[in-house]
Amino acid sequence: MFTGIIEAIARIESLENSPTGGRLRVDMSATPELAAAVRVSDSIAVNGCCLTVVECDWRGFSADLSGETLRRTSFGERNTGDIVNIERPLAASARLGGHFVQGHVDGVGRVSELRAEGENWWLSVNVPEELRKYVAEKGSIAIDGISLTVARWVGGVAAIAVIPFTYQNTGVRQMVPGGAVNIETDILAKYMESLLGKTGSSAAGAGLSVERLIEEGF
Repeated sequence: MFTGIIEAIARIESLENSPTGGRLRVDMSATPELAAAVRVSDSIAVNGCCLTVVECDWRGFSADLSGETLRRTSFGERNTGDIVNIERPLAASARLGGHFVQGHVDGVGRVSELRAEGENWWLSVNVPEELRKYVAEKGSIAIDGISLTVARWVGGVAAIAVIPFTYQNTGVRQMVPGGAVNIETDILAKYMESLLGKTGSSAAGAGLSVERLIEEGF
């Protein structure tokens, strides 16, 4: 479980991929204290994708990428030297910022715009058709692992107001129109869809409908 609050940015040192899988090496030498805290078998989110550390040293770590990961994420379009967002899993004792992020990327979106507005920025991302039902204005969305709020939602494009701190301390600053980004929609929306879509007499879904929710005051 993650929160979408990015701990550090790192760089891709190497990326090998094929239709059946690959390996990613991340250089974290710019944040040695964080690199030293990473251990083999740890989960770690890289651009919002939960990966398992298979090798590590004082400079960074390596993770294997399955064919499914390469198909579902933007890693197939990343290059050596690219900035990536890093977040370790949420500790049980930590305060919860951001929103619940699983590190399970739903699909790849495309940046349609990144423009300055004073000291802030507007980031617009075209969300894949099959994921649009999970997006709502003022709702949460994770883009490359960053917990963000959808400020405007029109025509399948999520427009997000980005503050200077987020721009400077995440990979937003390297985004360009047409570029691929990992998208994870809000898990609460997915569970609600699953509950409303159930039929039969199972306890979890029996009788649950939009009409019943309205009757109960939701």
